[in-house]
Amino acid sequence: MTPNMAANSDAQLVECSLRGDRFAFAAIVKRYQSLVCSITYNATGSLSLSEDLAQETFLAAWKKLADLREPARLRSWLCGITRFLVGKEFRRLGREPIHAAETLDAIQEPASLQASPAMLAVSREEEAILWRALERIPDDYREPLILFYREDKSIERVAAELELSEDAVRQRLSRGRKLLHEEVVAFVEGTLSRTAPGQSFSNAVLAMLPAAPAATVGAGMAGKGAAMAKSGSLAAWLMPLAPFVGVLGGLVSHWQVVRTAPTARERRFQKICFLAVWTFVLAWGIAGQYAMMALRHRCAWSDQTFYAAMTGYWWLYFAVYEAYTVLWFRRLIHLRSQIAKEDAASAGTGAPQSVGSSLAMIAGMYLACFSVLIYLAWEAHDYIWAAITAGIMVVLGAWHFLRLRAKINPAGWRTAIGRVLWAWGTMLLIFNLRWDVWLAARRGTGLDEIHSLLPVWVVPSATLALLIWLGAIVALTKPRRSFTGTRNP
Repeated sequence: MTPNMAANSDAQLVECSLRGDRFAFAAIVKRYQSLVCSITYNATGSLSLSEDLAQETFLAAWKKLADLREPARLRSWLCGITRFLVGKEFRRLGREPIHAAETLDAIQEPASLQASPAMLAVSREEEAILWRALERIPDDYREPLILFYREDKSIERVAAELELSEDAVRQRLSRGRKLLHEEVVAFVEGTLSRTAPGQSFSNAVLAMLPAAPAATVGAGMAGKGAAMAKSGSLAAWLMPLAPFVGVLGGLVSHWQVVRTAPTARERRFQKICFLAVWTFVLAWGIAGQYAMMALRHRCAWSDQTFYAAMTGYWWLYFAVYEAYTVLWFRRLIHLRSQIAKEDAASAGTGAPQSVGSSLAMIAGMYLACFSVLIYLAWEAHDYIWAAITAGIMVVLGAWHFLRLRAKINPAGWRTAIGRVLWAWGTMLLIFNLRWDVWLAARRGTGLDEIHSLLPVWVVPSATLALLIWLGAIVALTKPRRSFTGTRNP
């Protein structure tokens, strides 16, 4: 086999490598070294560590080459090994990848006079400045940007390596460049170009290869890297749990409604409603969101398409939930009316709720309504509005609790509906006031960029449409009066 094998397909190179042809594997290394080094650098922020992990990747690939069942999928297999080794390394170190890069203050002279080609191309200070410029860019934009400058600025190559469309790559590159400060763009581009792995990297990998790739067939290493160790302050640990606290609060509150129903017939009805609504919330509201994220990645949606799709998705969720709530109230009122006619003795309101039950029901309800807003504000570093939202939640909940314990029309349906509407209306008002600020902070961009992706009128229009839909459902389900003056269900 001749050393010049660059024109061969991945499958041909794998086949030759399995026969012990080191030149064939050298061609694989040369073909994918920029991709692998870019993935490891994007994860670690350290040029030296990224090259160490990249070399480990190719060594592992050589040893496990017989495990590759589909040689044509060599690129995806190598990426899987790369991400697995990155995850393994940082689990060992007990830190997150972005913490690997040193700060300017921590830089010291290296203990050894030997250095990798990448480290010879830039100084330690330049490397620190490079990563400090890149680390602020979200991962979806940073990885294509790094690979672009290491693949001779070829959009076609980046699209092929990351399995994206060329339009998606162009959009991500455009967004990535905007996120880089103007005064460091030229420095970053030149440094990334100079640190691209070359022939010396391939030679280093070949020098470390064992005699032949292992022939045993194992489970492979193409799995994705597991979640890496978390760090940070107590608030950073607890705040991501806020949405789950809200879900738990909603479950507890709703269950209190079920268990305090005054009759066995109503409890059966409430249990059915409980199962139906929480199946819907968990399947659509939580699992469905992750499905939308996966669909975005699979279809390579642009940011604008994704935001439009998510807006429609959540509008439909709340529209269905509104319809369910109105129908539930209507059916419950009708059921109580029937029970009162059939058995006056069972028409009472049941035993009074204990202080603990009342508190659990009310606290759970308001946590379910406001916890997500508090989480969004906190994640966007909008601490003032996080505090305002939490304060409003506490005030509304306390007002509700005190009125209930004072027995001011505790069982009145208009009162109950009014309290729910107060909570929902306040929640929608806060979201309409702050959604663009929170989204801009999470993306690390300005309001103009957010409004170009999701026009400022979209969320208020969707909110107005929800209110109109709610009014229509209430009107359409309103009990009709018969000719005798009584109401028909």
